[in-house]
Amino acid sequence: MNIQAFVHRAEEGGYWAEVPSIPGCATQGETMEELRENLREAIAGCLAVPVDEPLPDPEGQILEIAI
Repeated sequence: MNIQAFVHRAEEGGYWAEVPSIPGCATQGETMEELRENLREAIAGCLAVPVDEPLPDPEGQILEIAI
């Protein structure tokens, strides 16, 4: 599986990256090699968190929108 991350140069030096397909998944590293290692750990950690199914709302609706 391949997951894209957007890499940015940090103002104070080094790099930071965010994973748009996993909200809240971001990390940093002093070198590109360290950033890659930290990204693997961050992605694995984010994907390991169990996500509860939302409880159904008898008065709610499901709305699907194509964009």
